[in-house]
Amino acid sequence: MVIGLGNPGPEYARTRHNVGAMAVDLLAERLGGRFAANRRTRADVLESRIGSQRVLVAKPNSYMNESGGPVAALTGYFDVAAERLIVLHDELDLAFGATRVKLGGGDNGHNGLKSLRKSLATGDWYRVRIGIGRPPGRQDPAEFVLKAFASTERDELPLLLDRAVDAVESLLDVGLERTQERFNAAVD
Repeated sequence: MVIGLGNPGPEYARTRHNVGAMAVDLLAERLGGRFAANRRTRADVLESRIGSQRVLVAKPNSYMNESGGPVAALTGYFDVAAERLIVLHDELDLAFGATRVKLGGGDNGHNGLKSLRKSLATGDWYRVRIGIGRPPGRQDPAEFVLKAFASTERDELPLLLDRAVDAVESLLDVGLERTQERFNAAVD
């Protein structure tokens, strides 16, 4: 199951905090599918295949800091273990344009990850961390993540999203170690 974290509604659609949701939108486009609302899980879901694997792609219909409820409902409803999740999310501690892949880890102050960890009672899932960089000067990180990308970043955003989706496809195709070799070692 591939989960893209973000906030619902048009006012958040193009913000840094929504880069995970933007990436799964691109994945859905690549798969040629459309999301359908799943009221039981409070998420939009797309069922498809990547290679020979059945894949569920989902976007919670909750605010970032409440993502855990819908994700726990998704894993229960579709009987998917937390260890089979790939979560795409924004990462302040990575430079804009960087993509990193890992299994497990802490929440590093990220409220969406904190909510997932609490609701799933584990942090052992795959993460595709999408670099949005640090806020300039003394700007509050909470304000920074809710702002739209700068114009220069918007020009590069399609490449960043492509790279994140490529990382998901690589995880499913060749596994964690080879995906990390390809994506984590890259100079960003």
